[in-house]
Order: sequence, then C-alpha cells, then structure tokens
Amino acid sequence: MSYIQIVNLWQTYGDHVVLERLNLTITQGEFCTLVGASGCGKSTFLRLLLGQEAPSRGSLLLEGKLLAQEPDITRGVVFQRYSVFPHLCVLDNVAIGLELRDARFLGRFFGRRKREAREAAAQMLHRVGLGHALDRYPGQLSGGMQQRLAIAQAFIMQPRILLLDEPFGALDPGIRKDMHALLLELWRETGLTVFMVTHDLSEGFSLGTRLLVFDKVRNDPQAPNAYGARITYDIPLNSERLTPVSATVAPALFPDKDIA
Repeated sequence: MSYIQIVNLWQTYGDHVVLERLNLTITQGEFCTLVGASGCGKSTFLRLLLGQEAPSRGSLLLEGKLLAQEPDITRGVVFQRYSVFPHLCVLDNVAIGLELRDARFLGRFFGRRKREAREAAAQMLHRVGLGHALDRYPGQLSGGMQQRLAIAQAFIMQPRILLLDEPFGALDPGIRKDMHALLLELWRETGLTVFMVTHDLSEGFSLGTRLLVFDKVRNDPQAPNAYGARITYDIPLNSERLTPVSATVAPALFPDKDIA
C-alpha cells in the first residue's frame, strides 16, 4: 500500500480555482521538492497536507486513511520566516514542544520529566549545531541559526511527515549549502517523508528524490482564475539516496530517551 495518496484533489476559493485534478502516490521516506511559478498552488498544497485547509474536492490519504483535517503531531512544518518564540531561550524553544504535546493539562513538565525534556532538546540542538547557544534568545541569533532552531523544533517532535515552505529562501548561498547538508543528514537518519517548496530549481534537483512541477495547463485570458494548477512533471531524482523504510520506523534521534 502507498504511504500517501492524493486522489482527484481540487482547491477552490469561490470561483478562483487554485489546484485541480491532482493525483499522486508517495512512498514512505521520499523527499519531494515542489517547484513552479509563483501563485501556482505549491504553498496551498502544503497547507492541505498540514491540515490548515480542507480540500474543496477529492481526498488525501495516509496509509489508506483520510489525513486529519487539522494540524497534529504527525506533521512538522518549517517556514521561510522563522517560527520561533522570541521570549524563550533556544533550549526552551525546543523543549516546549515536548511539554505541550505530553503535559496535556498544564502544558508544562516538572522534576524528572522536565530534566529529561531539556536533555533531549539539548541533544537535538547539538545535532543542528546550536549546542553553544542554549541560553541565547532568538533575537541574538543570525538568520541561519534561527532556521537551525526552527528545524530542531520540528525534528524534536518526531513527525511522520515534514513540510518545508521555502525554508532557506532568505539565507546567503554559503549558509544555504550548510543547511542543505544538515537537512539531508537528518532526513537520512529519521526516514521522514518530506515535501519542500522551493523557487530555486537547482535546490529542488539537488535535494529531492522526486521533483514535482506545478503549472497551469489551461489558461483563459477572459477568466484568469477559471483553471487551477496541476502536477505537470513528476521527475525521479537521486534514487541512490532512497532506502527501504519499515512502516514501524520512527525517527530515532534519541533512542535512549523516553519522556512521554
């Protein structure tokens, strides 16, 4: 059975058709890069996968079941604008996700569980190169460091699907190269299924195991919103990076930690 299935997916806003007739099958562990002109529905597609929006027509299936139509812990997301908490230090920015997930009534851990959550967060931050900045605040970090922090926030939650919306678009070329290497390393370790929107075609080709090109195949000058975008090219890439992933595999960055 395929891991993710997109079946006759449409997304419309009134008479504005953004996406139409999307049909797609994704295998667990694939790294899908999404490219196309601005406004052709790439970010809309990510919001549908995240559960921020419900499709106007069609369905999204995860292992044969309808994908929950609201964000949950199965899906992590990293945006171009750094989604970090400015009033929390780097360590607490990462540890808070574990607390909000597992301390359902108070939203906070105490005692041993608090220490273990902070230890797991510190380990994740060392993995992304921020071990020296645990006590700093986001405003004291460079753009590249803030994006590393956002990636740590996503990976600490051990999602099944990672969604990236132009995460490196605002970074300098040298920093982007370092972030590419970090992302690929974490992806290989965790076996996550990744969808990444990018406007940089070379980035899409170099990172992905599959390149999905979004474009409108029909246009009417008299009614520019009448037709939506489809996936016009589906190109396999870098197949040597793919390894079989068991359905029971979960991200294993912290195999010795149990803080639930």
